[in-house]
Amino acid sequence: MKDYHVNVFYSDEDEGYIADIPDLKHCSAFGKTPEVALREALKAKKAWLEAASANKKPIPTPHFRPLIYQVA
Repeated sequence: MKDYHVNVFYSDEDEGYIADIPDLKHCSAFGKTPEVALREALKAKKAWLEAASANKKPIPTPHFRPLIYQVA
């Protein structure tokens, strides 16, 4: 099963880690460690998908892949 890609990066401005899910518009989370940011992003993903489903909004299929994983 294909799942949504999660980017995790350090933000100097926020002094912590941001985890975002590119396929789900505005779905991101913050944490003081990468693990916390990821855990919070997974909670945000669940809430995002539940809200979209409850409001009969389209749910995008996972398709984002970082360049490092793409075949030339």
